[in-house]
Amino acid sequence: MTNSQTRWNKPARTLFAAMACSAVLGLAGQAAFAQSGERVHKEYPQLADLLNAFDLTQAKTFEEIAKINAEPGYKAERAELREHMDMMKGMTMSEMMASGMMSHGGMSMHTATSPYPDMEVASRINLLALMRAKHDDKEVANAYMDNAAIGRHAAVILRRGRDFENTLFEIYLDDSIRDKKAAIDAAIAEYLSDESHSVSSLPTASRYLIDHDQATGFQTAFPRLSGLMWTQQWLQLAALESIILGQLDKQFAGSVNGAMERFWNKVGTDGGMSMFPAPTELPMSPAIAPDLYTQSPEAAVILDNLNILETVLADILSYPDEQDLETKMDTAIALFTNKEVKQIDRPLDYLLFALRGGIYDQGGPAVGDLTRSERNRSRDAMNMVHVATMKTGQ
Repeated sequence: MTNSQTRWNKPARTLFAAMACSAVLGLAGQAAFAQSGERVHKEYPQLADLLNAFDLTQAKTFEEIAKINAEPGYKAERAELREHMDMMKGMTMSEMMASGMMSHGGMSMHTATSPYPDMEVASRINLLALMRAKHDDKEVANAYMDNAAIGRHAAVILRRGRDFENTLFEIYLDDSIRDKKAAIDAAIAEYLSDESHSVSSLPTASRYLIDHDQATGFQTAFPRLSGLMWTQQWLQLAALESIILGQLDKQFAGSVNGAMERFWNKVGTDGGMSMFPAPTELPMSPAIAPDLYTQSPEAAVILDNLNILETVLADILSYPDEQDLETKMDTAIALFTNKEVKQIDRPLDYLLFALRGGIYDQGGPAVGDLTRSERNRSRDAMNMVHVATMKTGQ
């Protein structure tokens, strides 16, 4: 147990805070957060509608990927893309740089545009229409559970993850909860109590995101859909960080509205055109929600592990003409739900990986502005000596 954990477990915790924690957990334990909690609805109704819609759009993205990859008309494109991606897997980073196959962000220059432009644009348009609509409790609660592409086990994990995220929003918005850390620790304990349907609160091997056999499949095959999903994940982290910042310093009150405005700027047109590009790296808590990470590393890591797992599942589904998808997804799920120490990164390795993605390329800070990338190496190129500084597609 760390010193900070010891401090928060001292009797200084008030009875009032403990009662508030029990109330929060009572809601979470009943799956009562089928939709975003009442405090989000009351204070930020537009954000609540978006968070609810994200459940459906992120789940629907898996089905859209599967549908496009099964389209007979794209058989030649899939074969060409698979050949290209298989060739990249057999090359070292230095070889890819020397051949001009790598951009600064680690994505192939040859696949910076969609291999399936017509169907991907149509899918993005449909997803945006779904995202802009309002949805009832039943739709939101069943968003993942009715998903045909990822299976029941993954669906329950992602559903519980969203319930946990909703709990965090409610805790930070509830002024009656004085001891936020105690409430969050209790929420983490409740979340982890379902061993097989919770991801670890420890930093699971983060490099799995770029090391697994189908790595970058999602971004390479579906740049518009991956950009949209990562933009949604950015807002989920940025909104939570904005709420925390507003409580720490009154000058940041109202920052949630600014984050939402920037979200819509990143979304751009239905086809994906924007002057404010979508994230080209998976957003992670240390970069986008550093105050959340400071206050509760465990909660931040849970959100990161959920987002990484979601992208890995999309990678597997996106890899052209890949076989035995269910087994591969089960392998990824087993890694992220494994709570044993041998599976984790050292904290500094996790931070390095998270920050190596670059704040700008992960969507930019929750509050404030960043007009250009601040990094000189991508996650994929962490071990390279020489790197390019040119960016494409922006």
